[in-house]
Amino acid sequence: MFVFRLLLKNAFRHKLRTALTMVGLVVAICAFGLLRTIVDAWHAGVEASSSTRLVTRSNISLTFALPLNYAQRLRAVEGVRQVSWANWFGGVYITERNFFPQFAVDPPSYLALYPEYRLSDEEKLAFFRDRQGALVGRQLAEKFGWKIGDQIPLRGTIYPGTWTFTLRGIWDGADAKTDESQLLMHWNYLNESIRQRFKGRADQVGVYVLGIDEPNNAAQVSQRVDQLFANSLAETLTETEAAFQLSFVAMSEAILTAVQAVSFIIVIIIMAVMANTMTMTARERLAEYATLKALGFSPGFVVRLLFGESLLIAAIGGGAGLALTFPLAAAFRSAAGTLFPIFQVSGLTTALQLLAALVVGAVAAAWPAWRMSRIDIVAGLRHVG
Repeated sequence: MFVFRLLLKNAFRHKLRTALTMVGLVVAICAFGLLRTIVDAWHAGVEASSSTRLVTRSNISLTFALPLNYAQRLRAVEGVRQVSWANWFGGVYITERNFFPQFAVDPPSYLALYPEYRLSDEEKLAFFRDRQGALVGRQLAEKFGWKIGDQIPLRGTIYPGTWTFTLRGIWDGADAKTDESQLLMHWNYLNESIRQRFKGRADQVGVYVLGIDEPNNAAQVSQRVDQLFANSLAETLTETEAAFQLSFVAMSEAILTAVQAVSFIIVIIIMAVMANTMTMTARERLAEYATLKALGFSPGFVVRLLFGESLLIAAIGGGAGLALTFPLAAAFRSAAGTLFPIFQVSGLTTALQLLAALVVGAVAAAWPAWRMSRIDIVAGLRHVG
């Protein structure tokens, strides 16, 4: 207890300098946590992917559709237990700033493949019966203040015109990693409208979603599917849902690498600032440490004093930065809207923040502690003048 009080008094002997150092630590640790959370948010879709779902798309590009009649042939593939499909709709709600994913799906088969979308049987039945009905995630509904029965107008970009849907259900995610920022509509309704206006684009789907029995057989099932349609007019590429999500993440891999690099650079900068603070502290107390050694205290005691003071400052500043990360992350998520559907500070990020603060404190004290442990008593006392 005595040692802790001594460390506390030493740490706040120069209140302004200590306060400024702590502010720098708070900013650095908080920024480190937020930047890592942004990186985690980009990979959230991959982590939320199911190991029992495969995605089949055109071998050329996602922009090329696949025939609807592939569904029957896919059901006959060994290892495939369920088949559904979806089209990206790409509508605009009021303004382009209100971006959120919209998919035209086959409701019964699609929802059967996504049990993590939790909604009541009444809402599910209402959606099935209403061809112009829509389902949305809880996060999306709360963002726009939508309620069951509301009309949702979307201005089509891929499919021109104004499309109005009636909200029939709002799903809650099974856990924090479930995406609640999407809107689902009836594929049949979209397809019939396309058949009337653009006959050549009817009976086509963007991707097929396949449910498999055994995750360990994902590679074999994918190979069987792609061999089935090899040398056809619409060859396929089948991959796990995680790999499908990773293909989007890979498009921004350079940006994510830069963000991660910046997060570590921030820690290194505050480490240099902290080291400068501890060096100044040790230089000012040169005579005090020499006196302690003259009184019989070991060099190790001096080292522990410097390390203890540095770690105490780092712990207080790092703890404050960690505590501030959570409300800032919540504010950022609110401001970002559906850009980051899943934006949560993970346990790993929290642990890395605490570790970064302690490493900063330890490294910053290493050099001045080594110097003070080797100080000559006479030279140190003479430093007083």
